[in-house]
Amino acid sequence: MAAPRAEADLANLNPPSSGGAFSPNTYHFLPVTEDPFVPPSPTRQANLAANGATENDAMLARPRPAFWRAETDEESSTKESSQVALGRGVGEGGKAGIWARMSTRRKLLLLAAALLVIVAIAVGTAVPLTHKSSKNSNNAVKGGGTKTSSALGGTPTATANGTALATGRDGSVVLTEDGSTFIYNNSFGGFWNAIPFSDSAQAQSDVPPLDQRWDYSTNLISGVNLGGWLVIEPFIAPALFEPFNPAGSTATPTVIDEWTLCLALGTNMSTVIENHYATFITEKDFAEIAGAGLNWVRIPVPYWMIEVESGEPFLANVAWKYFLKAITWARKYGLRINIDLHAVPGSQNGYNHSSKYGTINFLNGVMGIANAQRTLNYIRTLTEFITQPQYANVIPMLSVLNEPYAYTITLPTLRHFYLETYNMMRDISGIGEGKGPWIGFHDAFADKLPQDTHPYLIFTTPNNDTLSYQASKPCSWWSEAMNASTLGFGLTIAGEWSVAINDCGKWINNVGNGQRYDGTYITPGETTVAYDAVGSCDSWDAWWDYTPAIKAGLKNVAEAHMDSLRHWFFWTWKTGYSSQVGNIVNPQWNYQLGLEQGYIPANPRTARGVCPSLLAAAGVEVAQDPAPTLSPWMTGGTGAGTILATDQLSSFGAWPPLSLGSTVATNFPTFTPTGVVTTLQPEPTPTSLPAGVVSVGSPGNGWADSNDNGGWLVKVAGCSYPNPWSGVAATVPTAPCTGSALARRTAGPVATALPTQRA
Repeated sequence: MAAPRAEADLANLNPPSSGGAFSPNTYHFLPVTEDPFVPPSPTRQANLAANGATENDAMLARPRPAFWRAETDEESSTKESSQVALGRGVGEGGKAGIWARMSTRRKLLLLAAALLVIVAIAVGTAVPLTHKSSKNSNNAVKGGGTKTSSALGGTPTATANGTALATGRDGSVVLTEDGSTFIYNNSFGGFWNAIPFSDSAQAQSDVPPLDQRWDYSTNLISGVNLGGWLVIEPFIAPALFEPFNPAGSTATPTVIDEWTLCLALGTNMSTVIENHYATFITEKDFAEIAGAGLNWVRIPVPYWMIEVESGEPFLANVAWKYFLKAITWARKYGLRINIDLHAVPGSQNGYNHSSKYGTINFLNGVMGIANAQRTLNYIRTLTEFITQPQYANVIPMLSVLNEPYAYTITLPTLRHFYLETYNMMRDISGIGEGKGPWIGFHDAFADKLPQDTHPYLIFTTPNNDTLSYQASKPCSWWSEAMNASTLGFGLTIAGEWSVAINDCGKWINNVGNGQRYDGTYITPGETTVAYDAVGSCDSWDAWWDYTPAIKAGLKNVAEAHMDSLRHWFFWTWKTGYSSQVGNIVNPQWNYQLGLEQGYIPANPRTARGVCPSLLAAAGVEVAQDPAPTLSPWMTGGTGAGTILATDQLSSFGAWPPLSLGSTVATNFPTFTPTGVVTTLQPEPTPTSLPAGVVSVGSPGNGWADSNDNGGWLVKVAGCSYPNPWSGVAATVPTAPCTGSALARRTAGPVATALPTQRA
């Protein structure tokens, strides 16, 4: 999610190849229901067949699963993080116990669920892969089972009569790596599989399991971002920043992004950051995502999970450990991953989620080329890892650069970088279906290149449009644009969107800034408010007081996005607890909370085809044409890899580019490929597995292409380099400093257990 820069309309930064532009904006962000899930009839399958219905028809009518928690994970973990940030220990006091806070009805439900689990274990009935269970329990049950350990993040299983279970369907018990258990709720026919490197798991019965082909013309991506997890954002994880930004303070905020957070935490930095990684997203989240009818996750990652340079304060390498867990969990629950390089050296947009808030030093300024070359190192290493056959089914897509700010960088300069990235990645993977990941660009060229847009309703002049009219906007603004891009360009996805109809919330527009809606927003660099107020944010922030009408209206807004965008990832799965507010914040950016409160549809399939009715209800007349089918060349078939725009090849084929924007760059510092390559190595294959469980693969060595022997791009010995984070203000050199010849790496990838910082 991007905070606005001087009211720029990012929707027009990266127009589709067909020439159209997305409008109007492109920027980016748990009380629980007590109603028990009502299971379908045990004779459902027979009844469906007798009435000529299908499993998919039944899915459309299924009720919403409830996610039970007595206390939010975010609340407890972020409170603890805040205490650690202040150098204080966490005591045993605080809220009353979990049991004391439950209603009588909830206690009875929990006891009933626990009894069912005990009975299931005593009977020892394993769940066969062909059984479509109609049972669903909403209560997570602690304890039980046999704890197992694995270097791949654990091989979670449940036990029945002493026999380890490696798979399960709706209602089965999952044992996590820390020994806790929960009930797997999935009313969509999905099943999990904990056998290491098995790709047979299926998120829902109407989408392919991981080991089968995903057809992007007929299988729609219904996904969610795991924002704020491995790239920390203040409005998603506010409790980490609140100790340094006291409520009511009039001082200029100084801890506003992950860079300044790491500096402020000092010696507590590694403890606090890793505690956030370990608690904000867990295995249970992946299970709940599949249980919510979603089939993909987009995971923003930072460059510092691979390495950091001297002077960069980030926690190096540790995020990779948790991304490995994400791979294991996604594989287990049948979810596909779009890995999104969200933060790169120098910052590609100057937003607080791009590494460091402030100036843009990626493809801009004296260090612009050198920072882009570092980024190519990381894209290369990620491509080599995910192209390995052990990971290709789980991670079919790599979005190489999140929200580059093209008003500063310029589109021609970006196209040089995109073409260089495309050539490098396809040299590793080859061209054609099944060869390498889809390459996610905002504007690009050929073979398996999904165009990524981030349509948001709010980062513009505020309004008080009715909820009915708000729900018509995605359908009228984006449906035909998505179709045009699909027809002329290829797969087009909405990598981010939310149900926010205004910019109310905590730190939506950055720490210390206000909101357009209530007239407190100040454009960066200015000193006066940018807009007159149109209302108060209080009622929109207080999600616990949302009326049925508001929930229904926001649900229509969500379904309008889902229908018009077709392939999409909601931003984001969850937002965290604020100790200053005393609750979870930013509800319109929180998919999990929306499910629990009823303003996000329990089944995204119900959104398909809703746009005509939503448009009619708002009195808006817009043609709604069927979505086009992807041509073979767009998906790796006949014609893939042939770039017909030869004029663009000649215009943008030079790398590095001779200029950045209007600035001649021939004397700018560059790197040379003489360094030792950093590879991303998985943790070892587990040596101890539960009885009856056998790994069906190996973790690989982190490097798919043994012929890719070029060196790592590094600084040239004897050359002078300005600070890579302030190169915009640096003096332009009067002559180039050249590097040595290409170094060939003949020994294969360097085998390191995890990525490590270069000396």
